[in-house]
Amino acid sequence: MCRSALAGTILVCLCASQALLASNRSGMLSDTNKPVRAMRLMFIHHSSGEAWLADWHGGLGVALRDSNYYVSDSNYGWGPDGIGDTTDIGYWWNWFRGPESLRYMEAVYAESGQNCEYSRGDTAPEGENEIIMFKSCFPNSALKGDPGDPVPGIADNPLRGQEAGSEYHTVANAKGIYMDLLNYFGAMTNKLFVAVTAPPLSDPAYANNARAFNQWLVNEWLADYPFHNVFVWDFYNVLTSNGGTPEANDLNLETGNHHRWWNGAAQHKTDDGGNVSAYPSAPDNDHPNQAGDLKATAEFVPLLNAAVHAWLVERAGAPGFSAVYVGDQQVGLTITNLSVGITYVIQRCPDLKAGTWNDAHTFVSQSAVTNWFEPLNPEWVGIFYRVKWGQ
Repeated sequence: MCRSALAGTILVCLCASQALLASNRSGMLSDTNKPVRAMRLMFIHHSSGEAWLADWHGGLGVALRDSNYYVSDSNYGWGPDGIGDTTDIGYWWNWFRGPESLRYMEAVYAESGQNCEYSRGDTAPEGENEIIMFKSCFPNSALKGDPGDPVPGIADNPLRGQEAGSEYHTVANAKGIYMDLLNYFGAMTNKLFVAVTAPPLSDPAYANNARAFNQWLVNEWLADYPFHNVFVWDFYNVLTSNGGTPEANDLNLETGNHHRWWNGAAQHKTDDGGNVSAYPSAPDNDHPNQAGDLKATAEFVPLLNAAVHAWLVERAGAPGFSAVYVGDQQVGLTITNLSVGITYVIQRCPDLKAGTWNDAHTFVSQSAVTNWFEPLNPEWVGIFYRVKWGQ
């Protein structure tokens, strides 16, 4: 549908705006620039996450700070009932879906403190934490069972509230836990949930199961999920290849396993490494070493930025036109319902039959309403405008 204005012999039509939303999740990831406004992020983790955040080790805290995120975190002993002690896969049901989950998540959204050492900004943005990032530790990669086993419904899932050492810590039960989490995430589209896969083990006993589960998380878990407020980042995969030794990473190499932004697109490359840890801190210690965590930081942050932009685009809704001005020298448009920090493209088309739309102006919105003008082309008889966003 078009709205139009006529001035002299020039007909200006304003067409319905269109979101540039891809049908697949990789296609949604297109803008790796840091968010325009500061955003509050809460990271639920234990010791591996602590080292990843640390300035002296993985540098994730500094990288997130410099990308306009204000980071808070949980650790051992944190929160109501000490829920911070429990970050195994089976425990995510307690955090997000169990009988005390409302109380736990209220604390998650409100948290503004640091529970380990890392650099962050001086002033917290107003409001709650908007981005919730959660990660289990490496013992969770010891998944038993067969990847092809049937997935139980949550009422019959014995992994609910159980630790990684449980006999019920199987691939199928872990899938069931994550499938059930989508019921909560789908009701909270005002938040972005970032699921970080557990780091790998050096022991190969369950390595193939860990690979199968994390492939499922990245490629299948969200296949039928209708929203873009959940993002999976494959920490496990990133830590399964190195530059020849555990002390040398393969960051920025074409070879190796990666989950990164590469050649203008998201790349989840899993066929050029192993299924066990390539960066153990010691032969008997599977905490990722500094080389592995530095690779992880560099690959994670651009994809996080892209996931944030995709989520913000979905939340933004469609912009609209509220006024059009046609003078002797210029055309002017008033565009409304804009979301701050989103990139918009004004396009024009002289002939809808031909269907050739050209970009007239690209801008990052700083307010909900903007006015835009361009010179009037004396050769125009009619001109159509529309706004696209999300690319």
